[in-house]
Amino acid sequence: MGIRRQARENALRVLYLWDNCKLELEQAIRSVAETTELNQTGWDFTLKLVRGIVEKQKEIDKAIVQQAKNWTLERMLLLDRNILRIATYEIMNTPETPLNVIINEAIEIAKIYSDRDSGKFVNGILDGLKFLRLEKSNGTPGKD
Repeated sequence: MGIRRQARENALRVLYLWDNCKLELEQAIRSVAETTELNQTGWDFTLKLVRGIVEKQKEIDKAIVQQAKNWTLERMLLLDRNILRIATYEIMNTPETPLNVIINEAIEIAKIYSDRDSGKFVNGILDGLKFLRLEKSNGTPGKD
């Protein structure tokens, strides 16, 4: 398993503790750090993800809800919601990572950690969010 995959999985663990257990972000980070071995590069990426997601949560959640027809964030499985947050953050903020890598990683993580239909659910929503990257790189306005 690659360093970025491990970092994404650690980000999912942190977000789970933050979102579900209502731990403070730094407490959730410490909790995951105590139980996981990951090199500094991996931890730097984990921290970039979780801090970026928390900082831009409203923007990220809005984008997800716009693509998730007839779904609210509260109705989504907790793990799916946070997998989508990670991937959406990456789509919007890591232009160095190819879109297909972001989407495939999210699908694989959903298959491992969530229920049997989560991979399809995550894929459907992220496929609709690709425009965020394309519009940002073209300088065209985003969808409302």
